[in-house]
Amino acid sequence: MSEEPKNIWKKSWTGLHWLKAWAILAGATFVIIYVIGVMTARPQGGSEWCGLGLFALIAGIVVATLFLLLWMFIRWLCCWKNFRRFLFVGACLATLIALAYAEEDWRGWYDLQKFKHHWEAKGEKFDWQSLVPPAVPDDENFAMAPIWVESMKAILGPTNSLQWFGSYADDGRTKFVNRLDMPVQREGDDSPTNGIGDWQRATLGNLKAWQDYYRTLAATTNLFPVAPQPQTPAQDVLLALSKYDSTIEELRTAGERPYSRFPLYYNREDVWGILLPHLAVLKACSLVLRLRTTAELQNGQTDKALDDVKLSLRLIDSIQTEPSLISHLVRIAMLQIALQPIYEGLAEHQWSDAQLAELDSQLAKLDFLADYQLAMRGERGCDIGAVEFLRHRNRLHLNEITGDNLNGPLNFIPLLIYYSVPSGWFCQNELRICRFYETQYLPVVDETNGTVSPSAVRAAEFALRRELRRRTPENFLEPLLLPDLTAAVKKFAYAQESVDLARVAIALERYRLAMGMYPESLDALSPRFMDEIPHDIIGGEPLHYERTNDGQFVLYSVGWNGRDDGGVVVYRKGGKVVDTDQGDWVWRYPAK
Repeated sequence: MSEEPKNIWKKSWTGLHWLKAWAILAGATFVIIYVIGVMTARPQGGSEWCGLGLFALIAGIVVATLFLLLWMFIRWLCCWKNFRRFLFVGACLATLIALAYAEEDWRGWYDLQKFKHHWEAKGEKFDWQSLVPPAVPDDENFAMAPIWVESMKAILGPTNSLQWFGSYADDGRTKFVNRLDMPVQREGDDSPTNGIGDWQRATLGNLKAWQDYYRTLAATTNLFPVAPQPQTPAQDVLLALSKYDSTIEELRTAGERPYSRFPLYYNREDVWGILLPHLAVLKACSLVLRLRTTAELQNGQTDKALDDVKLSLRLIDSIQTEPSLISHLVRIAMLQIALQPIYEGLAEHQWSDAQLAELDSQLAKLDFLADYQLAMRGERGCDIGAVEFLRHRNRLHLNEITGDNLNGPLNFIPLLIYYSVPSGWFCQNELRICRFYETQYLPVVDETNGTVSPSAVRAAEFALRRELRRRTPENFLEPLLLPDLTAAVKKFAYAQESVDLARVAIALERYRLAMGMYPESLDALSPRFMDEIPHDIIGGEPLHYERTNDGQFVLYSVGWNGRDDGGVVVYRKGGKVVDTDQGDWVWRYPAK
């Protein structure tokens, strides 16, 4: 006679009982999910009903299978012998994991420190604070002049003002006015057609268009003052902008202070979150100064025009020490704005020799190739700060650093991975980021010889794609933090070339004033009008120069393509914007 098993677990799972249980659970899950889907989704059409049924069926099979596997594991674990085996294996795995974490942490830390010590011995500095410009006395600081303090408080508000100005933030006042807000047109209006010239396209500004704009605007608003009867275009423009005279003079007085250091909150742990509201203000000031200077030139007030150009260059210099790429990109934009009135005064032969010499001395102070090195080291320092913040403080701040939203339910797994990886992997990511800057981004600009290599930039771009082609634990942060800086390198090269072209054009105008015509070659400029003739930033060869049949000249660099295109300028966007990737970088005047 067969004897029934005494153990209820064995009795319950003898034969095909487990299959029946699985089928019942799968069917119950299917019915529940299907009913819920019908009540909530309310399918329309046969395809939606079929899709809901298929989803419920798959969900039922998965849930039943997982539950069955869990139940079988619990049955197996109920045996004391199996439980001891489980504990032993678990302890071994935990020990191996701990050893693996310890090894990865040590290896990452060691490799990073070895790399940093090697380059620090050569003078490199990787700490963000080493890049922060030193503090300067408030009474000698352009950025702490009353007009800046008041305007920035109006922009920042009470909380952020406290970070910027400390005890200066509270002087008993409740309201502040941004007096540096000096728009040249009504908000929402477009600039008058052809109202602003562009030296890159060899065009001059059209003040008649601005005169018409201000006089038409006066019919509906008193935003800008106008004369009862039309004057010359330059006089009407200067009258419209006269509402800013006192502010500009106060800004000019502030510019006489020898130093400039905006009180950015450099001590933030999350260095990528440092506020930079002053950049937009500086650029806006450059715009109003450009229009005002152009009007002064056309009104014959060259001394005032020179003072305004010098103020524009002082604004560019005011943020030169900031270790931020965006700060220097704004400086480059401000440079192109400031060059326009210089260009127009040269094209119309309005500057005197003394004024030209002063302009040359001011432009000679600009060195955008050196600024590139500072900006790249600043970007590297920001990237290092981001990695260190994640490694030491809270890895869940990854979305704040990258700008990506990682808070959704579908991103729980990647967040869990970021949160649980060994600390050494963050060190390896930091190492690869630092190494890429050191071997790829910094060498493309030769500060010593004053050249930029487009081929080296393209090689760096290819190296970046190759670096990110295969994702590993040692580079998972690189695609989030390491940007493609090809466009930025070109902007710095173009900025320095613009300065050099302007300086050579100034020397040519001084030669013309002295000799009555432009020289046959640039060699005639040295040493009387220039100590040394700048070479082409691209390639290091001499700049190209030729006198034209109309008594003028064309001066140019071979440009980013490295090829002499004969002084041809290439345009994009319907001929409104110069394509600096193609053609030459040219300085020439409008045809007479």
